[in-house]
Amino acid sequence: MRNKNFTRFTAFVLAAAMSATSAPFACSAEGETSASAGKTVYSFDFEDGDVSAFTNRGDNDTTKLSASDEMSVSGSKSLLASGRSKEWNGPAFRLDDKLEPNTEYYISAKVKGRYYTNATLSFQYTVDGETKYNNLVQNLNGSDWQTIENVKISFSDDMEGVYVYFEGGTDDIFIDDFTVTEVPSVEIEQDIPALSQIFGNDFKIGTAITPNDISSKPTMALVEKHFGQSITVGNEMKPDSVLNKTACQEYFAETGDDTVPQISFTAAKPVLNYCRDNKIPVRIHTLVWHSQTPDWFFKEGYDDKGDFVSPEKMLARMENYIKIYFETLTELYPDIDFYACDVVNEAWMEDGNPRQPGEQGSNGSAKSAWVQVFGDNSFIEPAFEFARKYAPEGCKLYYNDYNEYMDGKLNAIVKMAESLKEKNLIDGIGMQSHLDARQSLDAAFPSVNAYNKALDKYSALGLDIQVTELDATTPENPTEADFKVQADYYKGIWDSIYAHKDNISAVIVWGITDDASWRANKYPLLFDSEYKAKPAFYSIIEGYDIPDIPPATTEKPEIPPTTSADDEPAGEVSMYGDVNCDGEISVADSTLLLQYLGNKDKYSLTPQGKANADVHNTGDGLSAMDSLSILKYEAGAIDKLPE
Repeated sequence: MRNKNFTRFTAFVLAAAMSATSAPFACSAEGETSASAGKTVYSFDFEDGDVSAFTNRGDNDTTKLSASDEMSVSGSKSLLASGRSKEWNGPAFRLDDKLEPNTEYYISAKVKGRYYTNATLSFQYTVDGETKYNNLVQNLNGSDWQTIENVKISFSDDMEGVYVYFEGGTDDIFIDDFTVTEVPSVEIEQDIPALSQIFGNDFKIGTAITPNDISSKPTMALVEKHFGQSITVGNEMKPDSVLNKTACQEYFAETGDDTVPQISFTAAKPVLNYCRDNKIPVRIHTLVWHSQTPDWFFKEGYDDKGDFVSPEKMLARMENYIKIYFETLTELYPDIDFYACDVVNEAWMEDGNPRQPGEQGSNGSAKSAWVQVFGDNSFIEPAFEFARKYAPEGCKLYYNDYNEYMDGKLNAIVKMAESLKEKNLIDGIGMQSHLDARQSLDAAFPSVNAYNKALDKYSALGLDIQVTELDATTPENPTEADFKVQADYYKGIWDSIYAHKDNISAVIVWGITDDASWRANKYPLLFDSEYKAKPAFYSIIEGYDIPDIPPATTEKPEIPPTTSADDEPAGEVSMYGDVNCDGEISVADSTLLLQYLGNKDKYSLTPQGKANADVHNTGDGLSAMDSLSILKYEAGAIDKLPE
């Protein structure tokens, strides 16, 4: 797993219905792009001087937002954030009052610093009173305009105060050509066999997802078809997501006790809710890990600058952490089958020694604060003791690691597992299986033979095995030949796994599509960015019994006529585009249609206005695209309506 930050925690789809509170916006003449690119719903070029759709993250007495003619990409103006005194100051665009939850959108923009660009596109939201922050695009550095293109964003309906914003440095920031675009709908391949159908009777077939995945209909369709036997929450159940620093410090201030960490699963709620509602078993990942565990968790008073606590205090803190983790989780989700838990993660180095002691710091490191406190890996056994004591009934306990096939690490894991097994503290080994197909089978790491030998050794322990995070990379910019090598490599690895199926209870693929993988630039998964099965998919099912696949229907549903909020039929067209029926076509017609789509309880259209509004693909109902077509006509970008 090695710091698998699914930074694409992001993407929203501007649904057709937009809130009546949508701020004034300058819609570019392009409006709708190609079908493959989706539909542009918001587009700001700031030529009209209006920046009111953006808010200021910072001190309003110093940081100012304005339309500036100093720099621009297209036209003559851009948005300027000036007087910034802190890195996090900058222009923000609120999403939850304009867009629909649980849907996907693309964000695109241009950003430039006055003298040198040093910017980040970030994401902010609040759930249950906790405000969370994520970096979407970092290292937007250079002397000229930097481009952000089609960054996916999404948010769930329990989030509020949802923003995308620009930050970094304290220089003036210029923003131009900011767009929000609908992610186009894609149908997955229903005419191929499901992995869970082929292998699900031998071991669970599952995957890892994050909250942003929930908003992607094709992603979740692939989950439901192929991976619905087990879900791992990608990042949001790791220590840095569940440990609530503010609550920990407040509890300490009230009680004087800094051995009772405070736990929150707000970040994981969208995925856990999905698993609960769809009755999908969950792997808990992970409790005790050197990485993605904040340094303050090991310090006196939970203070980043404090001294490391004693081993005795850390044991008390660890026990309470694990106890509260399980108690909170099972109280919130009594109906989820938490069938497996990675108790300790990545504690051994490739040479078979413990990690070096040290802090993670702001950028993370290979060093371990657990070793810093305990001096060695003696924290592993009590972690399993506490997990055995507090884990829900039926939850099996695993040690999980990467490069688990390298001799030094493999031997250390085997020796540790034998000791824990004697004390009935461990149920299995998690083989992460982050693999590299490379340019040829001869160059692949590990070789299929080495992976198979590791399976042999772990099987000999008499413990369960789970393949917990499977992916296999290609070279960057892969060719057809590279994908063929990847397919052959996947086939060899999968056949080795299947040969050990009597010792393996689950195979978890670490993600769904290449573009959303933590190793996206090396295309490591079974489905591509278009949600299509890759050669690797077909290679692993080759030679196994393929179930019958029901034929896909080619019948298209009948589209009902456009109706009003109370199902009143549309009337006769008097003038296409004249939504308010005043005899003219103007921006007011487009605005009224958006208001109606966003809030039908507050706004209404006459039957004739509804008929006049249906200008884009007439007969398919009203949408934001009708409003956009009216704007394009009013701006002279198209010659007639309907479009």
